[in-house]
Amino acid sequence: MGILDFFRKKEKKENLWTKCEECKNILLAQELETNFYVCPKCGHHHQMNPYLWANMLLDYNYNVLFEYILPTDFLSFKDTKKYKDRLKTLKETSNTSEAITVFDGKLSDYPVILSVMDFSFIGGSMGSVVGERFKLASLKAVQDKKPHISVITSGGARMQESVISLMQMAKTSIAVDIMHKNGIPFITVLTNPTTGGVSASFAFLGDVIIAEPKAIIGFAGARVIEQTIKQQLPEDFQTSEFLLKKGMVDMVVHRHLMKPTLKNLLNLLFYKNA
Repeated sequence: MGILDFFRKKEKKENLWTKCEECKNILLAQELETNFYVCPKCGHHHQMNPYLWANMLLDYNYNVLFEYILPTDFLSFKDTKKYKDRLKTLKETSNTSEAITVFDGKLSDYPVILSVMDFSFIGGSMGSVVGERFKLASLKAVQDKKPHISVITSGGARMQESVISLMQMAKTSIAVDIMHKNGIPFITVLTNPTTGGVSASFAFLGDVIIAEPKAIIGFAGARVIEQTIKQQLPEDFQTSEFLLKKGMVDMVVHRHLMKPTLKNLLNLLFYKNA
């Protein structure tokens, strides 16, 4: 390690400041984190890692499940970098082992299974491990008779796993169907962005579909759609608020109100006799 590497690592470790990507205000990094990554100046909802979501939504003493299931480079895939090298780098630098983390815990004393996606892990892309962990989370929800809440952010299917990643669309959809047939509530929370194969599969199969404010939610990007249909799209196209007006999501909920909202839904859908 050279002297420049030493200072770069030190600078990264002691990064006290950050900038809101919406209003461009400079913020204390700690202030943003303690506010669950909602900008205190403009209210913009930044991406948040799975463990912070678990800390925000779940009571103490939750368990992390299925961490033993890890990604594999099935196809020896290489683009600008080998897929196995990307995975190795992420293993060393990320606090998650895949683009989805599954928790078993309680939300305001209501037992739940919580799965949370992580956009910082290859764009929250869905590969074989994401599909398998989601399936197992859903089956555990059925086995333990607990509602399944899924916090979603994704750029779509993982290109490095080719058709194997596309298979996960069917796998996750079947897993949701099994929950439905067994009377297990499935609630999705769509965050910014939720796109591609994930939006075309389990993201929109929830009994209740919640979206965070101003999240981008859709399949293809707006620019691609405009170029295809040769028409200008509405300014708020593919935002949470646009989808709410069109009946595609059930409610738009601020992050700070997410836990009490989910508590009320759990009481309504499953625990009303508890």
